[in-house]
Amino acid sequence: MSSLTSANFIDKCQAKLNSCAQYQKLKTLPKTQFWLVLFGLFLLSQLIVFGALYLFFGKIAMIGFLACVLASLATGLGALPAAFFKEVSNNVFNTLLGAAAGVMLAATAFSLLVPGIEAGNALWPDKGLWVVALGMLVGALFLHLSDKKLPHLHFDDVSNIQTASLQKIWLFIIAITIHNFPEGMSVGVSFGTGDMHNGIVLAIAIALQNIPEGLAVALPLVALGYNKWKAVGIATLTGLVEPLGGILGITMVSAFSSVMPFAMGFAAGAMLFVISEEIIPETHSNGRSRYATFALMIGFIIMMALDNLLA
Repeated sequence: MSSLTSANFIDKCQAKLNSCAQYQKLKTLPKTQFWLVLFGLFLLSQLIVFGALYLFFGKIAMIGFLACVLASLATGLGALPAAFFKEVSNNVFNTLLGAAAGVMLAATAFSLLVPGIEAGNALWPDKGLWVVALGMLVGALFLHLSDKKLPHLHFDDVSNIQTASLQKIWLFIIAITIHNFPEGMSVGVSFGTGDMHNGIVLAIAIALQNIPEGLAVALPLVALGYNKWKAVGIATLTGLVEPLGGILGITMVSAFSSVMPFAMGFAAGAMLFVISEEIIPETHSNGRSRYATFALMIGFIIMMALDNLLA
């Protein structure tokens, strides 16, 4: 997508927000009151969602949504160092991303693909593998089409954060937001099946993976002159799309149990797409990174151990 088209997209979004009468009223409030109102609206929305999930889908679905929310907030936790440092070394950042890739790979294998195939075989004997495989391909295709249709940049397009333009940074933030959706969906799918174990393991995996993502969003904003706490807040908001994906996963699987093996394959395919397309290439963008390679293996082992210890 051209730079002009991308700029127009961002300008249109900003114009729509500014034209909203409710938003203009909020902006006239004192700063403290403004944030209190936003926080109150957020709490009200959560009460409505939690109540609806409990009434229609049960306690496990409600816990699943809570897990999605907590995992998404890890993005803000990862962004916190940006409040104290304007940059971190490439080795530290690549190590964090490598560990995140390992965690996601293990979670995909042990908490999505294996139980998905088992559930598929229970529904359609000896056909679970193919149902999950089809879901994986559709999940990867979904991310591919999102990459093509929505304006954004990849990790390596903003590697030089000191000279990157504000437009580039915001397109990168859009990319992070897009890719957070299927991650939340994977947690929702697991809880939607009623499997607390896999759901908790996946939520932990997504939370660990969100930490370097939050740092990747906040650091460029601080380097470009953004208020450090505003940068942390923006990074946190990019993770809050995950609960939306979680709701979709929970409701879809709870309402239509036969779609569960396909849904688990879909979530796995989307996550593998992100790992291969975004995270691993970034860890090696400046040449080979042995730190990232070993961090990936350690992240995989940690997640594999958690999957067994929490069983």
